Parts: sequence; structure tokens; C-alpha cells
Amino acid sequence: MTQPRRNEWTQKRTGWVNNDLVPSISDHMYRMAILCILSTDAQLDVPKCVMMALVHDLAEAQVGDIAPREGIPKAEKHRLEAEAMHNFIHEMLHDSPAAQRMDALWREYEAGEPPEAKFVKDKDLQPFFDSSLPNIRHPEIKSGGKDLLCLWSRGSS
Repeated sequence: MTQPRRNEWTQKRTGWVNNDLVPSISDHMYRMAILCILSTDAQLDVPKCVMMALVHDLAEAQVGDIAPREGIPKAEKHRLEAEAMHNFIHEMLHDSPAAQRMDALWREYEAGEPPEAKFVKDKDLQPFFDSSLPNIRHPEIKSGGKDLLCLWSRGSS
């Protein structure tokens, strides 16, 4: 795990490639972690958000960034990602305490249950505000998204 897997550092994010932007999966996770640090929401466990942002797409290092346009059903995408996480947690990290922490964070993110998972999921949608703003739940991100859309619409007129 401490040795970078080639895809983790070089696999390009599909949604971004389609829009001529090409950050890697690790670029994306790092950017999200920084954005979580910048949160002003005192109700959130910000360190937990940062850790969650750093592991939320780790499975993509093995399965790639599966975009909706690829037609892979959500259940199959989840199965592939869960299998990849199982490999990381049990085979690469030997079910260590750190591995268990990563697994718990990933499962919470996937379930979208605690406020931190909702916040990180909303951050994950942030680059695509034009289509995802109605799905954003966290007020800080929703407000920022509306502000960005307003700014973008003024710039294009």
C-alpha cells in the first residue's frame, strides 16, 4: 500500500477527461482533502472528512473511474469497488488497524450516513455543479455551488 500502484497515480478521472480536464484519481482525492480542511462547518469532524476524502476513491486505483456513461449498473460498480477495497484492506494491508480505519471510512462514505460522508459526497459532486446542484445536501456546499453557477453565468453573458 505504501508503494504507489500505477493506476492510483496515473488513472485519469473519466468525468474530467470528457471535459478536457485530466487530474488523476490521487489528484482528485488530494484536492478533496484540501477542500475539506477549508470547511467552516463546526458540526463536522473535519479530520474525519479529510481521511474520508483520501480513501473515498481508492478502489478506483484497481477498477478505474467508472462513469455513468459507461452503462455499468450501480450495483456492479459497487461490487467491483467493494472487491478492490477488500483486496487493499485484507491482502495488501493485512487487516491492520489502519486498514480497518480505512475500510470503516470507505463504508461510511459509500453508505452516505454520517454528516461527514454527506459532506464529502457533496464535495465529490462539486466540479459538476451545473448538473448535480439539486443533489447537494450540505448547506455550505450548496451555497458555494449556487455562487459559482451565478459567477459562471455572468462570465458567459
